[in-house]
Order: sequence, then structure tokens, then C-alpha cells
Amino acid sequence: MFDFPVGAMLESFKLPFQEAVERAATVGAQGLQIYMSKPTVTYYEDLNEKKIKELLDMIKSNGLVVSAICGDFKLGFSNPETNPMQIERSKRVLDLAKYFETNIVTTHIGTVPTDKNDPTYKIMQDACAELGEYADSIGSSFAIETGPETALVLREFLDSLPSKKGMAVNMDPANLVMVMNDDPVQAVYTLKDYIVHTHAKDGVHFDDPTMEKPFKEMALGQGSVDFPKYLKALEDIGYRGFLTIEREVGGNPAADIGEAVKFLNKVKKEY
Repeated sequence: MFDFPVGAMLESFKLPFQEAVERAATVGAQGLQIYMSKPTVTYYEDLNEKKIKELLDMIKSNGLVVSAICGDFKLGFSNPETNPMQIERSKRVLDLAKYFETNIVTTHIGTVPTDKNDPTYKIMQDACAELGEYADSIGSSFAIETGPETALVLREFLDSLPSKKGMAVNMDPANLVMVMNDDPVQAVYTLKDYIVHTHAKDGVHFDDPTMEKPFKEMALGQGSVDFPKYLKALEDIGYRGFLTIEREVGGNPAADIGEAVKFLNKVKKEY
């Protein structure tokens, strides 16, 4: 039996904070990933020590923990003009995550170029090197979400950075399938030294270049992610962290998350 705790993205419930926390507990989640960037109610600049304690007490009173904080400000790290602001914001979110008793902050950094001579590659390297070193210094991980590039390109980028723990990976198998048509099972082995958090999400890729978005998110177990093999790969590399359900589409995401918890528990038990 695969022994991974199952969590959920709080914002995926599309409910007010307290209702989302209570619903997560009701459907059997063990943890929550929470956004700390606009437009959520937990926007990092609006939090003080009293508010943080109130939110954390609410989470703990429902038997949950925080699996990770999402600090994605939607700008990435490819623009040298906005990077200083982005880096400082991200450092503050890394600090803030500690108050929520987690050492993991996830984000999107933009698309890593396949050509290492592309000027953008060095710009992103410099930004991520600084963030990785800061995360190292406080015992945390700044985890890049998979998807915009293949697992191999991301692995080579991470290997080029001075930090080996501060910069990490938030493994999203559906993103790899949907955007890059990459194999998420092989991606686990490729990125094995960096994975600190995972999303449980499913999807399909369409080989149709005429489509504006040649992919579709699906409910867990209905897309192209082979979850028994995916969880086996995570087990093989020694991963013991959360499988955090993220549901970005659908008319009733709270119900979908409940079904996803059941699906993951079934897979964990049977395989």
C-alpha cells in the first residue's frame, strides 16, 4: 500500500476560507495547500501574527495541516525589470510559510528555454539561484511546478543552480501531460532529487495544432495519468510527501475533490 497523505488546494473548493477548510476535512483530506498571493483572502501583505494564528487554528481544529504555500504572483522570473520585486515578494512568502508550519512554497517561474544560450536562461538562473540560496538559509524549499517545459529541461536547469535543496519541484503530472505531452511517470525518476510536493491532477493532450488549447483537465482517473504507476514511481524514489488535489475546472469542484480523495485512497490501497 502506498503511504502518501492526501491533501487539497484550498482555493479549488471555490468556497470562503472556513467553509473550504471544513469541506476539506469532511471529504477526508489530511492537508491543505494555500495561496498567499492575490486575489485570495490570505494575501501575504494583509496577514499579521493574529490573523495567521486564527487561520492556522482553524486548519488545525479540523484535523488538517498545511502541505505547502503557493506564492505564484503570475509574472515568472524571465523579466530582469520585475525580478527584483518578484524575488523579494517570494522571500517574504518563504518567511510567511514558516508561520503556517510548512517549509514548502510552490510557484511557476515561467518557461525555461530549451536553448541554454538564450539570454532568458541566464536571467532565470540568476533569479532562481538567489531564491534557492535564501530558501537554503532558512531550511525551506522554493518548488517549481512542472508543466511549461519537459522534465528533462527542468532537471538540467535545476542542476545548473548552486542550491540543491532550496530550489525544488512541485510535481504536477497533469501539467506535463496536457502542455508538453511528457510522460509523468518517467518525469518522477528524472526529477527524483528535487520533488518535495506533488499535485494530484489528471488531463489529456490532443494532437491537434489548430486548437488554441490542445489539452483538457479531467477528473482523477479519467485522463492520461497512470496513477498506479505514478504512485509506484514516487514510492521508488522515496517520496513521502503529500498528494495535493488541484481541481481548476468543473461545475462542482468540491464534489470532484471528494471523489478524487476516494480515488487516491483506492489506488493507494489496491496497489
